[in-house]
Amino acid sequence: MVNTQNYYLPDIQLLDKSTNQYLIWIPDKTYIVLGASNNAEESLHMENVIEDKVCILKRPSGGQTVILTPNNIMISAVFFDQDRLHPKVVFQHINKLIISAIEKTGIQNLSLMGISDITIAGKKILGSAIYRSKNALLYHAVLNLGEPASTFERYLKHPSKEPDYRKGRSHSDFVTSLKEKGYANSAHHMENMLSLSFEGMFYL
Repeated sequence: MVNTQNYYLPDIQLLDKSTNQYLIWIPDKTYIVLGASNNAEESLHMENVIEDKVCILKRPSGGQTVILTPNNIMISAVFFDQDRLHPKVVFQHINKLIISAIEKTGIQNLSLMGISDITIAGKKILGSAIYRSKNALLYHAVLNLGEPASTFERYLKHPSKEPDYRKGRSHSDFVTSLKEKGYANSAHHMENMLSLSFEGMFYL
């Protein structure tokens, strides 16, 4: 029997706030997070998940299953004002803030692709999803700082749905990391760059 827990990671607490806020954080261990429409048996190589005793969570937001590790940076934001509750607007606004922060580190060839991905030269570097309640919209994203594609291959089956630009590519051919593309600074440095971008352009 698969033990899947409800999503309890730090950013879900943003929904308990009453003002627009953001949170940038690093997972304390490896988690597998199923999208709202996913199930473990169809999405995961369960024999590897069980062998490695990886925690499985299920989030309320859409999108496909993701892996969170200490080699990722999580970027989350919550909006309560009505003019900021359109998912497309939020994806565009926040992802452009993230691209701006990454470009300041010297990484180039960044693009918005699919519904809500950020890529470097056509390879995925960030995926994001949105959960919308009656009064709030929660955006959360996974930025791959240094997790190797082999981790995704080990745990994730090929998704049942994929963006057009993926073109059937395996995880190894589709996913990259900032470190693989030349980023040589610490996670703390990248967190600071993201915070500066958000503080200057994000309306709390």
